[in-house]
Amino acid sequence: MKQPKQSPGGKAARSLAADGKVYFSYAQIAETVSSAVPAVKAFSPDVIVAIGGGGYIPARMLRTEVKVPILAISLELYDDRTHTANTNVLRKQWFTEEPGTFGALVRGQRVLIVDEVDDTRTTLEYAVKELERTNSPAAIGILVVHNKLKPKKGKLPSYVHYIV
Repeated sequence: MKQPKQSPGGKAARSLAADGKVYFSYAQIAETVSSAVPAVKAFSPDVIVAIGGGGYIPARMLRTEVKVPILAISLELYDDRTHTANTNVLRKQWFTEEPGTFGALVRGQRVLIVDEVDDTRTTLEYAVKELERTNSPAAIGILVVHNKLKPKKGKLPSYVHYIV
């Protein structure tokens, strides 16, 4: 029986592209995010920090089931123009902690960082260190939709709750 076009099972056979990369459908990503909800609820975040651009859609999907505010940050390791990695992660956008803003919800609270992929772990390491340095959360968790199974350049502290 042929599966519907938007079915994750129906897309699985078509996800390996001619360039050798694996691409995921919206339905596959939604299913993956939804399957992580019990682990996210167990972590009990007060706020989600989405790393842009790839973490924005999974974070919004997650918010449908975990009703906490989302903050957006923009970090860049890969230069889309040159298709190469920068020497360092570039901090392009961060949030403020002004009273009355969602940024004020970070200090002393439980923060879940969301990104679409854990490739080299460099961006995730930067996000954790920068959150600790500038915003002092009580706890940090990370949710990634896909963890590439390869050696990582970046390191995460053992106390960071990792969900994949």
